Amino acid sequence: MNTFQRYLSVWVILCMAAGVLTGSFLPAIPEFLSELQVYGISVPIAVLIWVMIYPMMVKVDFESIRQVGKNPKGLVVTWIVNWLIKPFTMYGITYLFLSVIFKDFITPELAREYLAGAVLLGAAPCTAMVFVWSRLTSGNPAYTVVQVATNDLIILAAFVPLVKFLLGVSDVTVPYSTLLVSTFLFVVIPLIAGIVTRMTVIRKRGREYFEKLFAGRFDGATTAGLLLTLVIIFSSQTKVILDNPLHIALIAVPLTVQTFMIFFLAYGVCRYLRLPDDIAAPAGMIGASNFFELAVAVAIALFGTSSPAALATTVGVLTEVPVMLLLARIANRAGGKRIAG
Repeated sequence: MNTFQRYLSVWVILCMAAGVLTGSFLPAIPEFLSELQVYGISVPIAVLIWVMIYPMMVKVDFESIRQVGKNPKGLVVTWIVNWLIKPFTMYGITYLFLSVIFKDFITPELAREYLAGAVLLGAAPCTAMVFVWSRLTSGNPAYTVVQVATNDLIILAAFVPLVKFLLGVSDVTVPYSTLLVSTFLFVVIPLIAGIVTRMTVIRKRGREYFEKLFAGRFDGATTAGLLLTLVIIFSSQTKVILDNPLHIALIAVPLTVQTFMIFFLAYGVCRYLRLPDDIAAPAGMIGASNFFELAVAVAIALFGTSSPAALATTVGVLTEVPVMLLLARIANRAGGKRIAG
């Protein structure tokens, strides 16, 4: 482990600060980057996500994907936690904090709209970034691919009914283009690229060369991509951060509590079932993190760009990376692995 990886937490804080400073003093940069979108998905962030995902996808053995069904317990845990528990705990925890504990700081009207944004986050399990968290916890690449792919299929059927039920919103409009393009960009394309790379290298240089020399060659790209993503996210959200510091902090509390609770629930059940750590850790990560691209897009479509609901989904973006990095450290400690600091 090099010095850069050892002090990863320090670099994360520095990149978050660099993002805010960039947004404050060089606003033209995030403004330009924000224009580069396809179906609501940031192209620069998409490229960086590819950089983060590719090292893991190279390690996916297509034959091992076919074996996942022989050990379905991790998949079942993921499905139950993500769809029968997480949306409802998100509603309950957020309501408790914003409408009861923080009632002296937030009006009932604002609390309801912030709650709506939180529910949109809770009803959309993560897609792209799960591969990053799985990579940082030495997750099973093939199993993680199947966990993410099946969740994406469930989203197509379950997202709208859940949001309607929890929020009582009858005219939920889901930008399916965002959902489908995200799945294609962040699962299908990198998976195909990884498999093609793997097959090509093994055919030309042999499996031993691939496993000992080639497979780990791009691991540092995951960390670099993650840090650059932080700079872009925080530079694009500088105004929101500086204009609403108190409310952002208040919204972040229930989102953080929910993230920790869902992670430990899924991870704990997997460990109880004696599933290996390379399955248990990604199972916890998928439930804990959110498909924030979808949540932000739906919040804007339903409530408007400047709405409190959209702000709540944005807070989900801001809190997710630091919290998930901490959970990755916890999972690594539990699994007896060395970790980045």
